[in-house]
Amino acid sequence: MDRGRNGSKHHLLVDPSGLPLAWTLTGGNRNDVTQLIPLLERIPPVAGLVGRPRRRPDRVAADRGYDHDKYRRQLRQRGITPEIARRGVAHGSGLGRVRWVVERTFAWLHHYKRLLVRYDRRDEIHEAFLAIACCLVCHRRLASL
Repeated sequence: MDRGRNGSKHHLLVDPSGLPLAWTLTGGNRNDVTQLIPLLERIPPVAGLVGRPRRRPDRVAADRGYDHDKYRRQLRQRGITPEIARRGVAHGSGLGRVRWVVERTFAWLHHYKRLLVRYDRRDEIHEAFLAIACCLVCHRRLASL
């Protein structure tokens, strides 16, 4: 989750290398946890080994904004292991070793000034620029391999 300067939020789901798999844009007054399941449903099929393409991750690491027992149960029902920091617990859970990848992806997206400072009033236009920026991040990351 990243709060824009106008109060809107970008929600990202990335793979372990930081490539954006799914993203949403919500208003600043929405609770982060409400976007967890919609993000998972937006993951496209990923081809790999022989068989059906994968549509869900094995585990999801998230910060305290996504801490809610109802959503932990929903993740487990889908066969996903939740690694979500608990509210009210001291820092030092070790999630920072995984979460920095998401923060780095937000830094890559903020290289595009159109996303850093929101000039557009219409959400569709801003979300389109977010999608283009995610595609460019993927292209640059994969081209460097």
